[in-house]
This record gives sequence, C-alpha cells and structure tokens, in this order.
Amino acid sequence: MIPVPSQVRIWLAVGRTDMRRGMQGLALQVQETLGRDPHAGDLYVFRGRSGHLIKIIWHDGLGMSLYAKRLEKGRFLWPSPADGIVSISPAQLAYMLDGIDNPLHTFRPQRAG
Repeated sequence: MIPVPSQVRIWLAVGRTDMRRGMQGLALQVQETLGRDPHAGDLYVFRGRSGHLIKIIWHDGLGMSLYAKRLEKGRFLWPSPADGIVSISPAQLAYMLDGIDNPLHTFRPQRAG
C-alpha cells in the first residue's frame, strides 16, 4: 500500500488516459488538462481505456513517484467522464487498490507470461 499521509488529497482523473505515459507525461496532464499543480503533494489517479490498469503519481516533497496496479481480471470502477476530476478519500483509494469493489477478487493467475 502507498504510505499516504492523512492530509493528502486524492484526485481521480476521470475519463480515459493514455497509459503509455510515464510520470512526466502524467504530471504534464495534471498541469495542462486538469489545471492543478502536480508538485503540490496531492495524489493523482489515472485509468486507461480497458479499465484494468491504474497509475498514480505523487510528489512527496522530495521527488515524484509513479505507482501502477493491473488487475488480472475485472476492471476498476470509475466515475463518468463528464466531471474531469473527482476527489476521493484515502479509505476509498485503499478499497479501490484492494479490489473490494471487484467481485473477482479471488482470481490468481496461473503464470506470469
């Protein structure tokens, strides 16, 4: 789990994101598309078109971190793309990352490749 301090705000970039982007590309998207400062200490969560991969960027005051999680089966639940950006709580992020909303939580892949 990401060690998120309690005062950090978490933002979902609703809609689809090009998941080929790295931390610089996602930080640029935060700045230009969402109109927020990617270095202010908030977490920004992005989901791709297929919905099975999310990426999170976070600047902790020392440097930028990039986290990724891919579901083997199922999709991450996501708000409609009409809003642009949505704030969630650290508990909601933990539920999302733990797959609590995913009914296929018990699936284990048989092989890595």
